[in-house]
Amino acid sequence: MANIGNASIRLMLKRLWRHLSKRRRQQFLLLLVLMIIASFAEILSIGAVLPFLATLTAPESVMSNPLAQPFIKMLSINEASELLLPMTVIFSVSILLAATIRLSMIWANTRLSFAAGADVSLDIYRRTLHQPYRVHISRNSSEIIDGITFKSNSMIYNAILPTLNMISASIMLTVILAGLVYMNPAMATSAFLGFGVIYLVIIRLTKTTQKKDSENIAHESVQVIKYLQEGLGGIRDVLLDASQNIYCKIYQKSDKSLRRAQGNNYFISQSPRYGMEALGMILIAGLAYYLTQQSDGIQTAIPLLGAFALGAQKLLPILQQVYSSWSSLRGGASSIARNACFVRSAC
Repeated sequence: MANIGNASIRLMLKRLWRHLSKRRRQQFLLLLVLMIIASFAEILSIGAVLPFLATLTAPESVMSNPLAQPFIKMLSINEASELLLPMTVIFSVSILLAATIRLSMIWANTRLSFAAGADVSLDIYRRTLHQPYRVHISRNSSEIIDGITFKSNSMIYNAILPTLNMISASIMLTVILAGLVYMNPAMATSAFLGFGVIYLVIIRLTKTTQKKDSENIAHESVQVIKYLQEGLGGIRDVLLDASQNIYCKIYQKSDKSLRRAQGNNYFISQSPRYGMEALGMILIAGLAYYLTQQSDGIQTAIPLLGAFALGAQKLLPILQQVYSSWSSLRGGASSIARNACFVRSAC
C-alpha cells in the first residue's frame, strides 16, 4: 500500500476499463466526442467577444475589415452603427450555445459515471454470491458490505468521475489555450506556464499528505462498518453489559480519523482556486496596462482585453478542475487499489 503511485492509478483504471461492458465503452467514446465538441464551442464563445467589443469601441474598423465583408454584404449593412445589433445577437447565441453543450456534456458525464458505478456494484454482488461457502465463512461480512456499497461509491467519486472530468478539462484547456495563443502568444504562454508551475508545486508539496490520508480512508472505511456491525449485531450483550460508551469511543476514533482524512483531501483539492483567481485578476490588470501603452491605444486594447478576460474566466476553473480531479485520484488511490480486488474477483 505504501508504494501506491501514478503507475498504480493507471493500472487500476485500465482494469476498470477492461471490466466495463462493450456498450459502456462505446458510450464513453461518444462522450469523448461530446467533450471535443464542447471544447470548440467554448473557443467559439471566446472568439465571438473580439468582433463584439470591436464593434462597440471602433465600428468603423470592423466595417473596413476584409474578413467581415462577406458578413456585411449578406446582411446588407451600409452604416457602421448597424453592426451592433447583429454582433450582439451573434455573441449572445455563441455564449448560449457553449453553455448548452457544456451542460449536456456534464449531464452525460455524470449519468455515465453513475451507470458504470451501478454496473460495478452489481458485478461485485454477483461475484460474491457465487463464491464457495468456505470463502464466505472465512471472510468478514463488514468487508464484503463495504466492498459492495462504499467501495463501489468510491469507484465513482475517486476514479470514474475524476478521470472523466480530467479528460474533458484537459481537452478544453488545450483548445482554449490554443485560441488564446493565437490572439497573443507571449501573454497566453506565460500565463499558462505560470499557473501550471504553481499547480505542479502544490501537487509536489501535498503528495505525502494525500498518500497518508488515502491510506487512512481506505482502512478506516472498513473499520467504521466493522464497529457498527459489532455494536448493533451484539446489541443484546451491549445492553446487558452497559458497554455503549466503549463501542461509541471505538467507533468515534475510526470515524473521526476517516472524516479528518476526507476533509484534508477536500481542502487540498479546492483551496488553490482562490489564489489562482487573485493571480488571474492581477494578470488581466497587467495586460490592460501593457495594451494601453501600445501605439494603437485603447481601441485595440479593449477587444483583446475582453477576449482574455473571458478566456481567463473559463481557463482558471478548467485548470482547477484538472488539479481537483487529479487530487481526487491521488486521495483515493488506496481505495482504488483495494477496490480492484473486488472488481476483479470479489475477493
